[in-house]
Amino acid sequence: MKVILTKDVQGSGKKGDLVNVSDGYARNFLLPKGLAVEANAQAMGELKAKEAAAAHKAAVEKQAALDLAAKLEGKTVKLTAKAGANGKLFGSVTAKEISEELKKQFGAEIDKRKISLDSDIKAFGSYTAVAKLHPGITASIYVVVGEAE
Repeated sequence: MKVILTKDVQGSGKKGDLVNVSDGYARNFLLPKGLAVEANAQAMGELKAKEAAAAHKAAVEKQAALDLAAKLEGKTVKLTAKAGANGKLFGSVTAKEISEELKKQFGAEIDKRKISLDSDIKAFGSYTAVAKLHPGITASIYVVVGEAE
């Protein structure tokens, strides 16, 4: 019997999979527990619609990430920080501060966990950061740290 799984079932498949199982397993276990629905025409149509919606959503997210990457690639984010006598910062410039400045300067909301720095920013100067916007889509951002007045 062909069924569409509504939840992950160990040994049978993942949620949304169309699987062929024995009639007894389907009638006595999967269907009564709500783990699957019979693969009739209506259920197959709903499955195809869900797959199409998921594919469309993924394509829209990827396109938005590509647009954002094009907007941010090579841009410079200017930050100010207080430092001691020899130019060494009190603390360091973090990904959170870079994320906030990106939002202020370019209107781009990027989670601080998606910004990676080559090294800690503990002195004035220019640095490079990489923003991971989507799997396989990144943007290089230049970070310039100047002295706070």
